[in-house]
Amino acid sequence: MTANIELWDLYNEDRELTGREHVRGEPIPQGYYHLVVHVWIRNSAGKYLISQRSADRPMHPLKWECVGGSALKGEDSLSAALRETKEEVGLTLSPENGKMIYSVTGRVVNGVRFTDIVDVWLFRYDGPVDLNLATTKEVAQAAWLDKTQIKTLFDRGELVNTLGYFLNIDMGENT
Repeated sequence: MTANIELWDLYNEDRELTGREHVRGEPIPQGYYHLVVHVWIRNSAGKYLISQRSADRPMHPLKWECVGGSALKGEDSLSAALRETKEEVGLTLSPENGKMIYSVTGRVVNGVRFTDIVDVWLFRYDGPVDLNLATTKEVAQAAWLDKTQIKTLFDRGELVNTLGYFLNIDMGENT
């Protein structure tokens, strides 16, 4: 039986497609980057939808995070954000309700350099969340929390540590 192979596009430091593809799990060659999306979903009450990773996740089991993941070969940032949201929390978001609010290439978190381009998306959404509609079992539970509650999770080490930027960037709370 053949395992599913996930392919990614590789980019240069200037965010240009290089024409090279990459197999997830293999080391990314020096000077190349892959596209990752983080999707923050905020309701009209100013709370953010965050999710707790399932216990069987290989990295950060049972930690809290926003929706996110790697763009697949051929996907742009918005398409990846919409797909990841459907996969992880079962929501079908409207593209017009989202905007990219932050992007960084080759970030360094806690002294570790990442070979990714991270696009951070913010979507407005008011409505139910039913994890039974998710197409994967990556998420154990979801909750609507305000920024102070998310900071508390971060301070206690219960939020995935690469999401600390959330506390420091403009999340458009005044828009």
